[in-house]
Amino acid sequence: MIRQQQRQQAQNVAMVPTCLIIEDSKFDQLRMTRMINKSVADMQIYVATTLREARLLLAENRISMILLDNNLPDGLGADFAIELADLKIFSHIPVVMVSDWPSPFMWEKAATAGVLHVVNKSEFGLDYLMDALRHAKTRQAVLH
Repeated sequence: MIRQQQRQQAQNVAMVPTCLIIEDSKFDQLRMTRMINKSVADMQIYVATTLREARLLLAENRISMILLDNNLPDGLGADFAIELADLKIFSHIPVVMVSDWPSPFMWEKAATAGVLHVVNKSEFGLDYLMDALRHAKTRQAVLH
């Protein structure tokens, strides 16, 4: 009976959605965090300002979805999306690229990586967030 309760608690923890925001602008971090907090109950939010920090958070936490800027201090988000797509452990995570100036090269890399959406920061809204969450729940169900 105790093992069954522990298993159930572990499953409940695994079902709590988590979002990793990879963004170096404090303003944009706060904007995305506020949108999530207003719209999604009980979502855990992690914030990384660099790709290095993002890699550490991915290694230490179960991430359901990623909001990813392209221009970061230590590299391009589009290259990071390809890196994630190539790693089986992370390839199932839906990624939404939120960038100031989406370039044709970024679009091409995002398509190669299977990025869910590429959107300008001024156009990013609840629809993109909820679509990524739906994809995360669908992919999580397939994995279990």
